[in-house]
Amino acid sequence: MVEPLEVTQVYRACPEEAFAFEVTSELESLDLLGGHDRAREALSFGTAIRSDGFNLFVLGQPGHGKHSLVGRFLTERSRGEAPPPDWCYLFNFDDPTVPCQMALPPGLGRQLRTDIEQLVEELRRAIPAVFESEEYQNRLHEMKQAMGERQNDAVEAVRREAREQDIILLSTPNGFTFAPADGDKMMSPEDYEALARDDRERIEGTVEILQRKLTQAIRQMPRLAKELRDQVQALNEEMLQSVIGAPLAELEERYADEAGVLAHLTAIREAILLHVDSFHADDPEVPPEAVFSRFQVNLLVDNADTEGAPVIYLDLPSHQHLVGRIEHHVHNGTLLTDFSLIRAGALHRANGGYLVLDVRGVLTQPGAWETLKRILRAGEIRTESLEQAYGLISTVTLEPEPIPLDLKVVLLGERLHYYLLCEHDPEFLELFKVQADLEDELVRDEAQQGFYARMIATLAREAALRPLDRSGVAAVIERASRLADDQRKLTARHRDLHDLLLEADHWADEAGVTVISRAQVDKAVAQQLWRAGRIRELSHEQITRGTRMIATEGRVTGQVNGLSVLQVGDFAFGQPTRITATARPGSGQVVDIERESRLGGRVHSKAVMILSRYLANRYALDTPLSLSASLAFEQSYGGTEGDSASVAEVCVLVSAIARVPLDQALAVTGSINQHGEVQAVGGVNEKIEGFFDVCRAGGELSGQGVLLPASNVEHLMLKAEVREAMEAGTFRVFAIHHVDEALALLTGLEHGEADEHGAFPDACLNGRVRSRLASFRKTIKAARGKGEIEKSGGVKEEGAKEEGDNGNGNGGENDDE
Repeated sequence: MVEPLEVTQVYRACPEEAFAFEVTSELESLDLLGGHDRAREALSFGTAIRSDGFNLFVLGQPGHGKHSLVGRFLTERSRGEAPPPDWCYLFNFDDPTVPCQMALPPGLGRQLRTDIEQLVEELRRAIPAVFESEEYQNRLHEMKQAMGERQNDAVEAVRREAREQDIILLSTPNGFTFAPADGDKMMSPEDYEALARDDRERIEGTVEILQRKLTQAIRQMPRLAKELRDQVQALNEEMLQSVIGAPLAELEERYADEAGVLAHLTAIREAILLHVDSFHADDPEVPPEAVFSRFQVNLLVDNADTEGAPVIYLDLPSHQHLVGRIEHHVHNGTLLTDFSLIRAGALHRANGGYLVLDVRGVLTQPGAWETLKRILRAGEIRTESLEQAYGLISTVTLEPEPIPLDLKVVLLGERLHYYLLCEHDPEFLELFKVQADLEDELVRDEAQQGFYARMIATLAREAALRPLDRSGVAAVIERASRLADDQRKLTARHRDLHDLLLEADHWADEAGVTVISRAQVDKAVAQQLWRAGRIRELSHEQITRGTRMIATEGRVTGQVNGLSVLQVGDFAFGQPTRITATARPGSGQVVDIERESRLGGRVHSKAVMILSRYLANRYALDTPLSLSASLAFEQSYGGTEGDSASVAEVCVLVSAIARVPLDQALAVTGSINQHGEVQAVGGVNEKIEGFFDVCRAGGELSGQGVLLPASNVEHLMLKAEVREAMEAGTFRVFAIHHVDEALALLTGLEHGEADEHGAFPDACLNGRVRSRLASFRKTIKAARGKGEIEKSGGVKEEGAKEEGDNGNGNGGENDDE
């Protein structure tokens, strides 16, 4: 007969005497990646190798604190690396739509920007002053005066020659004209007509010659004006050179080792000389400020204060946040932009270091995943809008020169995301060749418990919490085993531990103590469960009030208590589910009603097939199984999935066939194989505690208990109330290896051993089942003789689960163990 488990078997306590410290403040901090050796080695390898495509994907379940763990590692790793260069964008004087990028040593970008700003400020004051200076005005006046004299001399030469020929050169509103002279005056028309014909012809010939000479003199005027403009231009350039020469020479000397800066300074010099009119004309085509704005430096990335390689975490990895953006401003209703409105993205800031992204965020932002892959493939960052990238706009805009990419991208995500990307994106493994898989659980042994104590001390110290004494550490370790659902494991999810320590520290503050002990940890756990327990209480209240029918005492034929787990958010609780069965003669056809009605999942259907084959192999090895049976999960109306109710289903079917009542004080969980061996299932702690709570709410405990697979015993970390009841003998937990052991406990009968002919004693349980099935066969034969046999007999299974159940009567659990 199977004996109940001892209290020491259902809970592994952590002895306080195993620790050599009094409080955790005595312990040294440790690297929280300790225990994740596989992931640490992967991170070390992925950050050290510089080949293309060796970016990293850190896999882990929610609650690991992946961002914190990876952030610490990368920060420590980056300290020994050289800071990356500054990146700037400059005005492209050859093609303004393609701003030029320039890399500078860390800190030099900030210095250059300041130097250029000071240069512009100096020129803004000095250039107007030089054109207003007395020297410039005098020289300009002299040039204009000299040129005016040259123009006058050409006309005066013609005037003197005309006077010598008794002809006067007159200036009129319409230009110059010649007239015959009469002394110092112009000859009157009457006098001119009175002259002899020969004299008139001589005068007219002379005027014609003088007219040609005057025309030649006037034609020299534009050339002289051009000479004046050239002289003025030369003067302006000379004056500008006197102003800009010294400051530019000083900058050229300061940045002599930077070819890009020297090229920009040369372009500044040429632009000033090219736009000389902008600085002295009354209404210049290009205002001075427009010229000066082209000299500025757009410092895109400033690494002056960066120590080591940058580690950038981007919490919203949209397209623009990755590659940057080009801003615009409105002028007279028109959107305008230039190189100074280019803004850096996370890829720019992380260039030369590490960019950490959450894969869920990248995949949910429009275009972000394709943008990231395209940049990693190309090895360069192109700052463009999403519309530009996909060719959705045709307007003229900036196309900045791409910046070379040199960084490691570290994606953080769940294992599901990693394997889905492996399966559905052929480029994924080409770009993310290193997987760092975090452990979900750590081994619990004496050495590991000491390590875990240091980890608890580290978490408390980093959160500025009170230290824990030995009892507090022991309580946290025991809770860590419960969270791992394993006596031999400890959860590696730092978030759960961090939250537990925060709450325990709060209760320590409420109690006015300076050290966190077991009392505060236990209270924090109890409060967590109480805050999340409203649905559990409502569900159990339905059972207590009789709304949901569950029997916890007495014996009933064809009825057994199965156990289910309901998952509500991150809180799971167990509750019993009544499973009933009927049996009568039939043709042996097995009908899974859940599957036929599309309420049963694949695992559930498989479990029904397995239990039906087990029954046929056990009780009708050489004869047809003349049985039509039905199974039902009572008061359950949702989908059915899982196999952890298959032991209970076999037991209730055997009870219905043999007409043997089952003990309702016992609940059953576990799955079986075709040989009747009981296999492990999930959620055993919640199932046991759920049945315990229902039994206790119904009155005084009187020996109720739970049957579970023996392979699940090492997963038990039951709460104190259950252990106390077990100690008092009012609640029991049985570990079973075979379904026969479950039947013996539920029926109180020996299952019996078959003889050499496969026959069982009539008084044993198996003998009763064989006998009843034999009577079914006789009934079938008689019915065939009369033509009354049904065509559709078999095992019928009806039922569903509570909302949240996954279909085996074990709500919300996955029993594919």
